[in-house]
Order: sequence, then structure tokens, then C-alpha cells
Amino acid sequence: MAATERNLDTSEDSRRKLIITVAIIAAVVIAGFFYVLMRASSGGGNIDPVLEAAIRAGSPEWEQNHSKIVLDAPEADEAKRALGDIVMNLQTTVRNFTGRTLNGLEIRGAVDDQQGKAVRQKTLVVIPTPRQVELGPNQTMVVVVHLDGMKESDNRAKIRMEVTGFKFK
Repeated sequence: MAATERNLDTSEDSRRKLIITVAIIAAVVIAGFFYVLMRASSGGGNIDPVLEAAIRAGSPEWEQNHSKIVLDAPEADEAKRALGDIVMNLQTTVRNFTGRTLNGLEIRGAVDDQQGKAVRQKTLVVIPTPRQVELGPNQTMVVVVHLDGMKESDNRAKIRMEVTGFKFK
């Protein structure tokens, strides 16, 4: 009878060890899966949108019209988030003095340090959007660029916003 009890205890111990081992392996696989998902979702946010077929610096149309798309001096506000980082919102008014309707506009907002290097920057395609499909001649629109992920230790000396591309109707 003692031998039978030892065999049952040994088989229960081996089953228990097998179940614990399988549970640990499953937990590691699930944790790895979530880690990969979190990395994939956070990495995709760093890609700035691009305005397709836009007129850019260096083209003749750029030289003729760039100075006629006027941005007011940008204003910024900042706030600390519960995550511990700092969020800044850069805001300006865009004025279209080209005499033509803009149906595409790309703007870059940046926070620079003392040396003029970007601490954080972001490019937005502000036209077309569901709210603003075009900007007619002599019209204005407000543009806000949301920059997050800055630290208290970052040297935030200057803000800037600039047109990086545009398209005409």
C-alpha cells in the first residue's frame, strides 16, 4: 500500500510541475505578445504625414508663392501630464494672400533649444481635413500643432511654425 501511495504522490507532483511549467510558459508568451503590440502601436505615431504632390522649397512656384502664405507669430501653451511629460500646443493663424485657393497645406511646428536645434517637432497636413477642405484667397485659418513627450530638463527656448508644402486648386 505504501508503494501505491508513493506512485500517486509522484504522479501528482509531476502533474503539478507540468501545470506550473505550462502556466509560466503561457504567461511569458502572452507578456511577449503584449510587449510587441505596445511597441508597434507606439512606434507608428512618430511618422509625420506628408502632403502628396505638394509644391516644396526649390521649385519655381514655391519661390513665387511661399511669401504670400503668411503665418502669424506662433503662440504656445504648455502643461504637465500625469504621465510626467510636458505637452505644448503651438498655435498660429495662416493667411492666404496668393490670390488662388489652397487645397493642400503642410505645416511644421517645432520647439527649439538655445542653439536652434529642434527639441521636438511635428508636421501636420492641415488642409484637407473634414473641417477645412480648402483655404480661399484672402481667407485665414487657425492651426494648432500638439507636441508631447518633452521632459522638464529639455531646453525649450524658442517656438517656430513654418509652411513646408502647399497645393493649389
